[in-house]
Amino acid sequence: QVQLVESGGGLVQAGGSLRLSCASSVRTFSTMGWFRQTPGKEREFVASISWNGGSPNYADSVKGRFTISRDNAKRTVYLQMTSLEPADTAVYYCAAGARWDYWGQGTQVTVSS
Repeated sequence: QVQLVESGGGLVQAGGSLRLSCASSVRTFSTMGWFRQTPGKEREFVASISWNGGSPNYADSVKGRFTISRDNAKRTVYLQMTSLEPADTAVYYCAAGARWDYWGQGTQVTVSS
C-alpha cells in the first residue's frame, strides 16, 4: 500500500523559511507535487516535478520563493519555502501519480505576521 508521509511543517514568522519533505513508502512516481488548502477554500496547486527533476512547475503565487526538488533514491520530494508570507498559511499536501492518485495526510504551515 502506498503511503506518502509529509514532515517539516510548523510555525514561522513572515520572511522566514521552511522545508517540507514527503517520503513515499513503496515506490517512486514519475510526477510528484505539492498542494495546499485553507479552511473554506479549494485545494490549490503549489508545485510539481517530473522524474528527472527537469522543468518544475509552480503556481504564480510561489514562483521565485518556493523550490521543489526530489531524491529518487530516498523516494522523497521536497519543498523549500523562503520569504514566507501570512498568505502561505495552509495545510500542505504531497501528491503523486499521473492523476494525483495518491495523497499524504497533510502538514500545517503557519506564517505569522
